[in-house]
Amino acid sequence: MKYSWILFDADGTLFDFDTAAVVALRRCFEQFGHRFEDHYLAIYERINLQFWRDLEAGLVSPTELRSKRFEQLFETIGITCDAHGFGDQYLKNLSDNSDLFDGAEEVVKQLAGSAKLMMITNGLQEVQRPRFARAAIRTYFEDFVISEEVGSAKPHAEIFDAAFELMGHPDKSEVLIVGDSLSSDIQGGNNYGIDTCWFNPQGKERNHEIAVQYEIACLSELLAFPPKPSPDPDGPPLG
Repeated sequence: MKYSWILFDADGTLFDFDTAAVVALRRCFEQFGHRFEDHYLAIYERINLQFWRDLEAGLVSPTELRSKRFEQLFETIGITCDAHGFGDQYLKNLSDNSDLFDGAEEVVKQLAGSAKLMMITNGLQEVQRPRFARAAIRTYFEDFVISEEVGSAKPHAEIFDAAFELMGHPDKSEVLIVGDSLSSDIQGGNNYGIDTCWFNPQGKERNHEIAVQYEIACLSELLAFPPKPSPDPDGPPLG
């Protein structure tokens, strides 16, 4: 392993967030006495994605995100419901789920033998702390940084500053960030001057405006690191 530190994103990289979110949303509708229709999921995902992008851009606060995404959802699907209460329960339901992607625990365990690991997440405190405390991988991480607690979200530098302080300010050349989001994890790593590895298990199309050092489809590829540099049809690969 050429890096002494690996920064891992949480949701969508180690934790199976998509599955957890569907379960949490369905449970919320049941708990608040509303029938869940299958097409609600796509509507919510579109609204939620935009709110998280707005959070990354500093256009909304974590507090606003909690309820306003559900206010917009309820307005769109035409039901009356307490968005604040629903938002709180949704986070509780999410925090109850700490399921990892298949193979994630073994990969993290092996990596921890050759590098120090830190988790850096744009998630909300009341979700991430309980689920991380229950997660099988918790003992392999030195610490974790939550955007809500430090007042800055990826891709902004301040959240990386907080992580580097906990890490003892290693040389940036010794640090790699692994994450599934081009706009937060990879762009954040680029902005901060550290190497990046895009976790892309679904083979999503790349935004070639964002440089990617490495791209992997399976977390186990990290065990033979460094993998093949990510190809860029618009120029030579980085790395």
